[in-house]
Amino acid sequence: MMAFPFEISATDGKARTGVLKTPRGDIRTPAFMPVGTAGTVKALTVDQVKDTGADIILGNTYHLMLRPTAERVKRLGGLHRFMRWDKPILTDSGGFQVMSLSGISKVTEEAVTFASHIDGSKHVLSPERSMEIQADLLGSDIVMQLDECVAWPAEEKRAREGMELSARWGQRSKTAFGTRDSQVLFGIQQGSTFENLRRESSQRLQDIGFDGYAIGGLAVGEGHTAMCEVLDYAPDLLPADKPRYLMGVGKPIDLVEAVARGVDMFDCVLPTRSGRHGQAWTWDGAINLKNARFAEDDTPLDPTSDCPASRDYSKAYLRHLFKAEEILGQVLLSWHNIAFFQALTAAMREAIAQGRFEAFRRDFAARHNA
Repeated sequence: MMAFPFEISATDGKARTGVLKTPRGDIRTPAFMPVGTAGTVKALTVDQVKDTGADIILGNTYHLMLRPTAERVKRLGGLHRFMRWDKPILTDSGGFQVMSLSGISKVTEEAVTFASHIDGSKHVLSPERSMEIQADLLGSDIVMQLDECVAWPAEEKRAREGMELSARWGQRSKTAFGTRDSQVLFGIQQGSTFENLRRESSQRLQDIGFDGYAIGGLAVGEGHTAMCEVLDYAPDLLPADKPRYLMGVGKPIDLVEAVARGVDMFDCVLPTRSGRHGQAWTWDGAINLKNARFAEDDTPLDPTSDCPASRDYSKAYLRHLFKAEEILGQVLLSWHNIAFFQALTAAMREAIAQGRFEAFRRDFAARHNA
């Protein structure tokens, strides 16, 4: 039995909606997880994040282990108490950031050794250490196995090496994690854009047995079309009765197309990163509020939204804040974008439950492309 029951309440084609039940609250799927890299969703308070409808956020193992250190977070009561978030938290394993951010990293069978991007200090991250940091020190609800995310593009030989190492690290992660009543462990499917490798990865992960399964190694530069080609088969290779989590994705159109292919959970820094740079996501695509055409636009981003940032401020005012380099502009747009992503997943949940997801998908794509 999985520690967190996953109940699928409706399906429409491959799209599905349901609830992942955790001791800290239900996660309604499809779910978008705002990214709280260093113990904060950038520019927002936890109450603002909650008010957007977010059921869960993501914490970053790599950043937190370096600063303020996982041991310090533990001494201060764990990540939930430290950041005042009482709902579920998923932590990534730290592997992706080690590969992408650290100045120097060396991967061996045993672990990855790397230099901190902050001060150059040396650190070792093994599957066992990743489990200790995530489960025991940070105290996350959903823990991710340590994996190796191979850079794209990759030749099949290199993709296989990364997939096989990730599978071996998955077994070590599972052994170190053990069995817990109030925390669960997800495995990560790898294999780049090679179907045979992802099929083998999925089988090896299922032989080990995880509480949920992630699709890794996408949104690393391959583009929307190539990603969708992988998603045409990758989710189907994973158990239908467990949550499927597409890591690091993505743009609204990516979410809709991934849900159409059977994905349940997402995370991405895009909403807050866009918000800090003047970009707002809307039902008609992204707009750049620094553009002169908004200088006297007295309309809000979304008059129908429950989010104050979306509903109560004009585009002209938001543009003014960015031109004047006022911090409030970054706060309001980050808030709006997180609220939009939550509204999008809520709309998908409703469309699936009502059996009209395909019409929703077509309409969304038409507005997005227009």
